[in-house]
Amino acid sequence: MDQQVKRVKRELLRKGAILDIYTDTMELPNGKTEEWDFISHRMGAAAVVPVREDGKILMVRQYRNAIERMTLEVPAGSRDSVTEDTKICAARELEEETGYCSDNLTKLLSLKTTVAFCNEFIDVYLARDLKPGKQHLDEGEFIDVEAYDVEELCRMIYEGKLQDAKTVSAILAYKNLLNEEQKQK
Repeated sequence: MDQQVKRVKRELLRKGAILDIYTDTMELPNGKTEEWDFISHRMGAAAVVPVREDGKILMVRQYRNAIERMTLEVPAGSRDSVTEDTKICAARELEEETGYCSDNLTKLLSLKTTVAFCNEFIDVYLARDLKPGKQHLDEGEFIDVEAYDVEELCRMIYEGKLQDAKTVSAILAYKNLLNEEQKQK
């Protein structure tokens, strides 16, 4: 079925630091119009799965206002500009949030976080050969760094304890990579 949906108007409701919120007037295939919400994430983002030499993954625990609780996530953050390479962003966020650096970053996947109403994308990288450095948190960031093995994290995903989409995607992509690497041995 060819569904012709057309935006006939976009109205800016609020301009934020990295997000703009719009109301879109959409013409539907049946000729009727509806208003849809749209959030434009101007920068895009990067996330990283930092794996220590012992195989444990560094995770960050922080408060998230949208869900009013602490979460356990892979390190991530927005690009500094629309032209910043996401690999550079991932390396920066790794050091800022965990205090570790890596020259060995490999792209795992790209994802769109919430396609129903937002255009945010996140490129997810794997970081190996970690070197200790110094955590550089932003003024409003309060982050604890914790280490888990991939099986623990997968269990948390399936128990509903890890629900952040980028984190779930990142951990499952890494687990799949480990399985593929094992098959090749």
